[in-house]
Amino acid sequence: MKVLREFYELMMFGARSYAKWDIDTSQRILHDRRRMAILGLLMLPILLIGVAFADQVSEALPSMLGSKQAYGPAYYTTTIFLASIAVGVVAGLITGCIGAGGGFIIAPALMSAGVKGILAVGTDLFHIFAKAIMGSVLHRKLGNISVSLAVTFLVGSIAGATLGGYINRTLYELNPVLSDTFITTIYVFLLGFLGFYGMADYFRMRKAAAAPAKSAKSAKSSKSAGATKKAAVVDDMTGLAKKVQSVNLPPMIHFDEGVVPGGRKVSAYFLVISGFIVGIAAAIMGVGGGFLTFPIFVYVLGVSASTTVGTDILQIVFTAGYAGIGQYAIYGFIFYTLAMGMLLGSLFGIQIGTLVTKVVSGVTIRGFFALAVMSAFVNRIFALPGKLASMGYIPMTAETGQLIERIGIGIFFVALSSFTVWVFWTFFANIKTLKRED
Repeated sequence: MKVLREFYELMMFGARSYAKWDIDTSQRILHDRRRMAILGLLMLPILLIGVAFADQVSEALPSMLGSKQAYGPAYYTTTIFLASIAVGVVAGLITGCIGAGGGFIIAPALMSAGVKGILAVGTDLFHIFAKAIMGSVLHRKLGNISVSLAVTFLVGSIAGATLGGYINRTLYELNPVLSDTFITTIYVFLLGFLGFYGMADYFRMRKAAAAPAKSAKSAKSSKSAGATKKAAVVDDMTGLAKKVQSVNLPPMIHFDEGVVPGGRKVSAYFLVISGFIVGIAAAIMGVGGGFLTFPIFVYVLGVSASTTVGTDILQIVFTAGYAGIGQYAIYGFIFYTLAMGMLLGSLFGIQIGTLVTKVVSGVTIRGFFALAVMSAFVNRIFALPGKLASMGYIPMTAETGQLIERIGIGIFFVALSSFTVWVFWTFFANIKTLKRED
C-alpha cells in the first residue's frame, strides 16, 4: 500500500508538471499575435474546404468516423467543430483549475461521441504536437536539459511509439471493436488507479480540514513534514534509483553535473527501456507521456526534478510529433477538424481555470480532480461490457451492453458539465476579486 501511495504521488507530480507546461504553452500562444495568426491560418483551409465541399465529402465518407477504411477527413461541419471546441474547453479547464493534465478525458469524450478509439488517439496526439510546436517553450528550458540523457531516452520513446502505433493499427485491422476494447481497457486500469487514490486523498484532506483548530494545526505540521519528505523523495535519490545507478553496464550516460558534485550516471539501457515504456503508452493512449516520465525519471532513475522538467518537455514534442504523424497521420487516423477545435478550446479553457484557482481552496480542487478522473473511469468501464459481449467474451445481449454504455456516457457528461458550470460560475461570481488581485 505504501508503494502504491508513493507511486500515486509521483504520478500526480508528473501530471502537475505536465499541466504547468501546458499552461505555459497556452499563455505563450494567446499572448503572441504571430502565433495566433498561425493558428488562424491552420484553421482557414479546414473552414474553406468544409464550406465548399462538405456535402460531397461527407457523402463519400463512411457513416462512422474511424471505420475500417482509413482516411484523413478535413471537412467542416458546425456541429463537429463546436463539439471539438467544447471538449478542448473542458480539458483546458481541468488543466488550469486542477493543475493536472486534462488529456485523460479527451479520448474517452471523443469515443463517447462516436469516434473510433484509434482516431481519437491519433487526433489527441496531433493536438498535443500542434500545441507543443506553437508554444515554442524549448528555448526557455534548454538549461535544464541533459542532451545525452534526452537523446538516449528518445531512442527508446521513438521505438515504443512505433510499436504502440503498430499495435493499435494491427488490432484495428483485425477488428475495430477489438481496438476500441484494448484502448478502453488501458484507460480503465490507469484511470481506476488514479481515481480511487484521488478520492481517498480528497476525503483524507477534507477530514483534516474539518478537524478542530488544534488538530488542524497538528495536521498542517504533519502535512508539512510529509511535503518535506516528498520533496526529499523528489530531490534526493530513492533506494531503487541508487540500485539502478549502481549498475555499471556501459555505455553510461552522465547528467546532473550542475546539481550534485561530479554529476550522476546511469546505464543507457535503463534510459532506453524507460523511453520505450513512455513511447508505447503515448502511442496507445494518445497522451504526451509526461505523467509517466516524471515518476520513472525521479523514482526509478534518480534524475533531479529540474533536469526531468526539461527532458520531459523535449520528449513531449518529439514523441507526440512522431507518434501523431508517423504512426497515425500518414495512415489517415487523424481528424484534423477535431484537433484544431480542441486546440482552440483548450487555449481559452486553461485561462479561466488558472484564474479560478485563486479563489477556491486546495481541498476543493483535489475533489474536482478526483471527480473528473472517476467520471472518465466510469465512462470507460461502463463501455467495456458491451465491447466484450460483442466479441463473444461474455454472455450479454447487444441491447443490454448499449444500455450500460449509455449510462456511463450519461454519468460522464453530467459530471463534466457540472464541473464546467461550477468553474464558470465561480469565475464570474468572483470576477471583481480577480480584477483587484490583478
